[in-house]
Amino acid sequence: MDDLPATAQLWGIEPEYYDVFGKRHGASRETLVRLVAAISANQAARPNYCDEAEAEAPRAFQGDGRRLWAIAVQLYALRSRRNWGHGDFTDLSQLIAIAAAHGAAAIGLNPLHALFMDRAEQASPYAPNSRLHLNPLYIDVEAIEEFPGVAAAGLQGEIAALRASDMIDYPGVARAKLAALKLAHERFRAGASAQRRADFLAFREQEGDTLLRFACFEILRRQYAPRPWPEWPSPWRHPTRGELQAFQRAHERDCEFHEFLQWVADRQLRACQETARRCGMPIGLYMDLAVGMDRHGADAWVQQDVVLADVSVGAPPDEFNPAGQDWGLVPFNPHALPADDFAAIRHLMSATMRHCGAIRIDHVLGLKRLFMIPCGLGAAGGAYVRLPFEPLLRIIAEESNSHRTIVIGEDLGTVPEGFRATLARWGLWRCLVMLFERDSDGRFLPPQSYPGEALAAFNTHDLPTFRGWIEGHDLRVRRAIGLESGESEQSRASSQAALRAALSQWAPAYATDGIAAVAAFLAATPSRLVVMALDDILEERDQVNIPGTVEQHPNWQRKLPVPLEDLGAHGGLLRVADAFAQTGRSFK
Repeated sequence: MDDLPATAQLWGIEPEYYDVFGKRHGASRETLVRLVAAISANQAARPNYCDEAEAEAPRAFQGDGRRLWAIAVQLYALRSRRNWGHGDFTDLSQLIAIAAAHGAAAIGLNPLHALFMDRAEQASPYAPNSRLHLNPLYIDVEAIEEFPGVAAAGLQGEIAALRASDMIDYPGVARAKLAALKLAHERFRAGASAQRRADFLAFREQEGDTLLRFACFEILRRQYAPRPWPEWPSPWRHPTRGELQAFQRAHERDCEFHEFLQWVADRQLRACQETARRCGMPIGLYMDLAVGMDRHGADAWVQQDVVLADVSVGAPPDEFNPAGQDWGLVPFNPHALPADDFAAIRHLMSATMRHCGAIRIDHVLGLKRLFMIPCGLGAAGGAYVRLPFEPLLRIIAEESNSHRTIVIGEDLGTVPEGFRATLARWGLWRCLVMLFERDSDGRFLPPQSYPGEALAAFNTHDLPTFRGWIEGHDLRVRRAIGLESGESEQSRASSQAALRAALSQWAPAYATDGIAAVAAFLAATPSRLVVMALDDILEERDQVNIPGTVEQHPNWQRKLPVPLEDLGAHGGLLRVADAFAQTGRSFK
């Protein structure tokens, strides 16, 4: 390539970028060569296609105009006296009723995407097998009409042990649930009511090829384990529809089992949103959409024509991750996305929005440009690649209105100039994290500085909990496992003092009450939705996930300390609910 930077620009690859510290980074020749090769394969170049502006359009759905608050929870972490050691959809339904009774308008959830049930080490909800399907571990098996009961399944002791553990035993939960679900499926095949069978067939017809391919993938994945799909024998690396239909006929029982799991999960999730509506929640479920997919998962196999299999998504250096991040997720190919009026994006949005009142798009910055890293180069070998920003916003806005779903973009990180103004023009709400809303002197910005069309929260799942931050616990944990924090004990002490000063000024009635004071501060903002993490309400010290760690920290494994049955009377929840009620931020 004689003019590699110009060729890279043609394909939307930026040869250089500036990180959050203002430091310039130039992409290496290897990075540019490999990204050009990956993106241009089987594609016709369309110069400057990423800069196309869309005509003004009916913006994304905006809700009813009220200022509301919500509780965020990692669903798997819910502890109850009836679940099987892993939060499920019945737990979610009960949490909805509790939250609604305390004035919350929504329950914010971690991604519920399908994971790899047989791979305990891959528990992150942000590294999905498929974003188009649900994780069967969230199914309440005992709520399935055909399930004969725990005693009949011989699982009493196993379930009791899973329930008693303070950490989620993913392999144990998967073994117990799969055994029980197979038993329920056999009884479904043998004697399901006509109504149940008709509903299942209607679901299978509605999902069509998407469900067929997912079911076949799950069988093939186990058949050829541990080899990933790029190493499967032909024709299963790139099967035709006819080959998959023949495979389905030859494996009818097993294929139907995976279709059965998705049907049950879908219907139980739908029932949760119906519960929220009956409880009067204006939003109900607030779902999270992961930024990418596992390169060896079902979506990457099914969507090979639009996925960059040899590239991963990540982020350049920032305050909390000075070395940058490689998330190990594969992105869509920007030049393949426009096919059939962005059919892949429409399908993804519809699958995410169909049982909720709001969604959060993780790393919404990726709609304009994604930090892509050729496999094996690490975060230092990444470069930004432009996407068709406004055409994508048009599709999202159309699906938002079709499903009457509010769209919130997680816009934290290195933000391009004009990005947020464009997002606002299309009606996507911002995501503001109180920990970051500070001036150049480190003082917390006043509540009135927050925008209206936004979600406001104290932190995220990748940041310290309130208690962990205020006690400096997160700094000690990072130091113990050898991670840089980008923050000294002295600077944290200064930040803690700044927070106490802000709470004393803007939430004086609650200033000595920790998380309730934070709730009162955020309740005073104009932002349309305030989200409080259940971890913070229950005064957890350890954060859900520490980016950049795998075995050093029990990411995505910790259960909440308070059983769901005791949550309604918990003092932390009562005080937080009161803080919102006093400012009028309640749907009641």
